[in-house]
Amino acid sequence: MRKEVLLAGCVGILVIVAALTAFFVPGTLADPELDREPAGRLGLEEMTITSTNVTGGSATLSVDTRLSHRGGPSDNVTILLRAIDLDTGLVETETTLDVGTIESEKEVSAVGSLTVARNGGYRIESIAYVNDRRIERGTKEIRGVETLTPTYARSATQFHEFPNRPSLEYRIQSVSENRATLNVSTYLTNTGDVADDDLRLLVTARQADSNIVADEASVQVGEIAPGRTAKPTVTLDVPDGYNYYLDATLWKDGVIVGNTRSVANLNPNETVSVNTTQRDTGLQSGDFVTDSPSGPNPTDTPTTEESGPGFGILATLVAIATLTLIKRGTHK
Repeated sequence: MRKEVLLAGCVGILVIVAALTAFFVPGTLADPELDREPAGRLGLEEMTITSTNVTGGSATLSVDTRLSHRGGPSDNVTILLRAIDLDTGLVETETTLDVGTIESEKEVSAVGSLTVARNGGYRIESIAYVNDRRIERGTKEIRGVETLTPTYARSATQFHEFPNRPSLEYRIQSVSENRATLNVSTYLTNTGDVADDDLRLLVTARQADSNIVADEASVQVGEIAPGRTAKPTVTLDVPDGYNYYLDATLWKDGVIVGNTRSVANLNPNETVSVNTTQRDTGLQSGDFVTDSPSGPNPTDTPTTEESGPGFGILATLVAIATLTLIKRGTHK
């Protein structure tokens, strides 16, 4: 009987201790599954694409993938970026970004670069993986990559466009010995937010009907402040009496960044415009010779006139035969 009483007392004590422990230490008897942090949830919210570097043959695209995260940690997060040609369906290029572990509720930006040929259009894909398991996929199409201006050809300075007159203008400085000296000027405006320098203007005079370059000259423009206009001027010496196309080319660091065309009408009998087709007007090419040829002029070299090849010998033979006949006649 004492054993039973003792056993019952021990059980009662254990029950009391368990009850006190559950009361003073919350969570002791809680379900472990209820305390486990929920698995991380990853979503692809947005993709933005910008061009960062453009050359003559390729364009580098910066792809920003915005990821939203909820719940517990997401380990080994990676992003696969790839560019697919819209015409062929072939993968042009791809790259993988290592994002790492994402914890807590927040938005994460993953930025990567893709370099593609500067031609046509592409479908850009961004695929999110967690522990090598695909979670989300986003796509965006871009077109007209060939219209992107190469970095080397960018300049904020442009030829100023007037509504009723050309960007190039000229005045005749002098005329002497069938040569005309022209002062040609133009207007260059910096449309950007920073000063533009290292600019050079080249102006070429081309005879309108033959496209012969009569003269050309260049000048350093110097620095143009933002929103300001410069007026560089060059001097050209051309044969008088002809019409000319005036071609202005703007160079920056050895690269053409702009061009424009106008005309100079020096022929009093006809005029041409920028869109006039070329035609034959009896051009005197000698007017456009700038350097004297070396050596004697072929037209000044004396020449011997002959009746034709072989006719001199024939005439000699005829004369000998005639004299022989005359001698025979006198001997008789």
